[in-house]
Amino acid sequence: MINITDKAKDKIVEIRSQEGKTENHNVRVSVKGGGCSGLMYDLDFDDSSQPNDRVFEDKGVKIMVDKKSLLYLAGTILDFSDGLNGKGFQFINPNASRTCGCGESFAV
Repeated sequence: MINITDKAKDKIVEIRSQEGKTENHNVRVSVKGGGCSGLMYDLDFDDSSQPNDRVFEDKGVKIMVDKKSLLYLAGTILDFSDGLNGKGFQFINPNASRTCGCGESFAV
């Protein structure tokens, strides 16, 4: 399961609207190889689910995750920060044993 904070929900709704996407465009969260720690998060909008997707809903936002990525993301909280230390989405991942300084990649 993946949860989102209120700040992340508000930012997702705002970005979806700015990009002209409809409520049928769900948030797709995945993990890809790369980055200085070995794995990177990917966040996008998608209006179609794949056969191996798991779909979660939190605070009215549907989140799609493929089965492979779910192994790395189970229990993750998606947050949004607009503070002095950087602006953007943050993944609070209990499965990550190490993260890079920028927070965009991780290792398990």
